[in-house]
Amino acid sequence: MPANSASIGDRGLRRLAAASLLASFPGTTAPDWVLRDLEDGLGGVTLFGFNVEDAAQLAALTRQLGGAARPIVSLDEEGGDVTRLAYHTGSPYPGNAALGAVDDVELTERVYRSIAADLARCGVNLDMGPVADVNTADDNPVIGTRSFGAGAELVARHTVAAVRGLQSLGVAACVKHFPGHGATREDSHLEIPLVDAAPELLWERELVPFRAAIEAGARSIMTAHVSVPYLTGNAPATLSRAALTGLLRGELGYDGVVITDALDMHAITKSVGLGGGAVRSLLAGSDLLCLGPVPTYDDIRGVLAAIVEAVRDGVLPVARLEQAAARVDRMRDWFALVQDSADDNVVGLDAARRAVRLTGSAAPLVDPYVVEVDTPPTIAVGDVPWGVAPWLPEAEIVRVKPADASPGALLAAAVGRSLIVVVKDAHRYPESQALISGLLAARPDTIVVEMGLPIWRPDAAAYIATYGAARANAQAAVELLTAS
Repeated sequence: MPANSASIGDRGLRRLAAASLLASFPGTTAPDWVLRDLEDGLGGVTLFGFNVEDAAQLAALTRQLGGAARPIVSLDEEGGDVTRLAYHTGSPYPGNAALGAVDDVELTERVYRSIAADLARCGVNLDMGPVADVNTADDNPVIGTRSFGAGAELVARHTVAAVRGLQSLGVAACVKHFPGHGATREDSHLEIPLVDAAPELLWERELVPFRAAIEAGARSIMTAHVSVPYLTGNAPATLSRAALTGLLRGELGYDGVVITDALDMHAITKSVGLGGGAVRSLLAGSDLLCLGPVPTYDDIRGVLAAIVEAVRDGVLPVARLEQAAARVDRMRDWFALVQDSADDNVVGLDAARRAVRLTGSAAPLVDPYVVEVDTPPTIAVGDVPWGVAPWLPEAEIVRVKPADASPGALLAAAVGRSLIVVVKDAHRYPESQALISGLLAARPDTIVVEMGLPIWRPDAAAYIATYGAARANAQAAVELLTAS
């Protein structure tokens, strides 16, 4: 056994390795193996929509998890399209694009403080947010409305506000995705996206929000599975020592917890494998390995074995694991008692109302016929409900796939009625654009509601941009329509 691992026994080494893992599990109660592993040093868990039924059930689950240790309990609660707390109903908060459109940092801080209150009441102590990516690629398939916008300074000031809001109630923020995922046109869930930026551009654009977040005291930062050729070569930043230790730790001076994006994404598993990715990321400088929803119990055991073997073989120094564990322990010590705020329960709808934009004018609704244009869910968002149905109960609502829709049949059904077309990110789907254009050609009085980014704007009588598809965004849009 190499000298760097001789000072601790096998059990101590396995416990130290386990401290770097954020595991996931199926179901709404914790399996025995999770509770056992937490007792044996597992760093914590990441929860997903399939783990959550409602706030009461989630609180019971986190109490069950916390009975064995002081685990990190994390999930992705960005508000807007990406929600775990409201995975089955849609978020009551607008997402970052809407908040960026309003551009009121006090409002953003209030929204994230309210999110923190929701999380803290449920026993969640780490939020995998906010997104700090500067979304400069209109057709970005994975960021889009999750970003505050396309301007570095705009994104920076709202990232700081979000960090303050979350951490004011003792919920650690995890600013993502370092060194920036906003200029990509590929989905890192499926491949390794490219950020083809020179050093000067990276510093002037991608890094600006992260620098601001570091100054604001962000407790953790998430890595991106993106390659930046001058910095990481062909490897993703998650596996790059130049990115995590050289740039983030060295040049930016960050000493908080570095958390990986989910290692089960294809950018990692299809290149170096789950175990190989875990070892290489720890070597690069990460502290907590988010394993994602795909790995099974056996897969997690395999990752743990790979880390232990890397230490025994002298590939991974024990000191690197000890450093990672110490950073995570500092974050655990920071977790504060929750202080609820009574005025936070309406902040989400208030923010959505301020974000929504109406171009043109809509006549009073008459027996509305709503066509919701189906949009494939992204892996990050999942199959979260969206649309206007909860707020227009009197309307007839049909959801259609653009390739299968018959414009003639839709127009026939809408004769003598208000025609409303609801879509998400139409700029990314030519078939959606063609369907909407066909409907508008016959019915120029059609109302178009865009629940993604308002980049493609058809010449409709009324065009509503919500900057997100959360429940709050939909309610704000319908309020505009029914007030006209």
